[in-house]
Amino acid sequence: MENYHVFKFGGASVKDADAIKNLSNIINKRLQNQMIIIISAIGKTTNALEEILNLKLQGLEYTTNMVALRQIHLDICGELFEKEAPVFAWIDNLFTQLSRQMEKNLAKENYDEFYDQVVGVGELLSTRIVQEYLCQQQLFCIWQDARELIRTNDDFRFAKVDWEITQANCKKLLLSNSSQFPIVTQGFIGREAKGRTTTLGREGSDFTAAILATCVKAKSVTIWKDVEGVLNADPKRFANTIRFEQLDYREAAELTYYGASVIHPKTIKPLANAQIPLFVKSFLNPEAPGTAIGNFDVQHATPVIVIKEKQILVTFRVMDFTFIEESHIHQVYRVLEKLKLKVNLLQISAITLSICIDHELFKLERLMQELRHFFEIRYNENLLLITVKNKEMNTIDGILKGREVLLEQATRTTFQVVTKA
Repeated sequence: MENYHVFKFGGASVKDADAIKNLSNIINKRLQNQMIIIISAIGKTTNALEEILNLKLQGLEYTTNMVALRQIHLDICGELFEKEAPVFAWIDNLFTQLSRQMEKNLAKENYDEFYDQVVGVGELLSTRIVQEYLCQQQLFCIWQDARELIRTNDDFRFAKVDWEITQANCKKLLLSNSSQFPIVTQGFIGREAKGRTTTLGREGSDFTAAILATCVKAKSVTIWKDVEGVLNADPKRFANTIRFEQLDYREAAELTYYGASVIHPKTIKPLANAQIPLFVKSFLNPEAPGTAIGNFDVQHATPVIVIKEKQILVTFRVMDFTFIEESHIHQVYRVLEKLKLKVNLLQISAITLSICIDHELFKLERLMQELRHFFEIRYNENLLLITVKNKEMNTIDGILKGREVLLEQATRTTFQVVTKA
């Protein structure tokens, strides 16, 4: 079982026909029977599906967006396949199913469940196209519905994995098939006990790779990105970035906690527990070394800059001029847990408690409804949370120049600041 290799390709690596051809070349040079290939939705498909949902929720016309999204996928197929290829009918059928789902009632109360039934379609589309193209190139492989593998609870949009059932499913469906042919399957999606589609959290395809790798005791996981590995900053924002050749599991996990987008936060833990190495490589330059993540005795002093967008800073002030106590913290955190909201930064003063959270549709409104009788609540939206790990004053001064700071916090090694975008 330890001979399995897991490859995960993100949306940018399948964004158009040329990208899919490039993926095929990468697979061709590394093809093994015991291989699991995980594919994200094409390009910005997930964003497009979210926008379709938002239009429906507002009672606005959304069919134009659906037609445009369907055409994007058909155009890609038009460059890859002959007109009579079965993939065209398969895409039409999936969009017909999507249209039927969109005709159902959507409200705030059922948004999370509705979201998962709609947004998970993106991965079903991309994997069918990729699998059909690989087979056309004589790289024969099997299409596998990830929902038959990954069992979760019904925490829609943030589903938790039932590891026991998932492992049993993987042994039954993967180990028997992938000894003969590689498997192509979806990231991001699973299924709960009643058969409804669930998702593992935004950008959760990396986590899918870790789940399946753990269940089959894979030899390695490789995540293919549009960057040359794990860098000390986003190259789209900062010049002269530095690539890490190696990262220890713990350091990689810390970076994902702060919001480093190159790896999903839940990815590292199962791989570290199973001692499965993770490689981050560039699909634009596949022969480059990338970054290896594992049990490495390396300590990096290079400042690492991580920026999280679409942040909300919420401040709770006690109403009776008493000081913030542990009971107040528990009160706020109970509601945060109920709403499945993760705190990215916490700061406590004498009479206020401030938290920085991701923007989640309806969640701020619900948070305030639950706690408005106990606290005076203020908030700012559309903010940036900037983290500097291995802090260095010149780096921090450069980041803060010209920015309006709403909150800042420092430890011995890390500096964090919330600023206006």
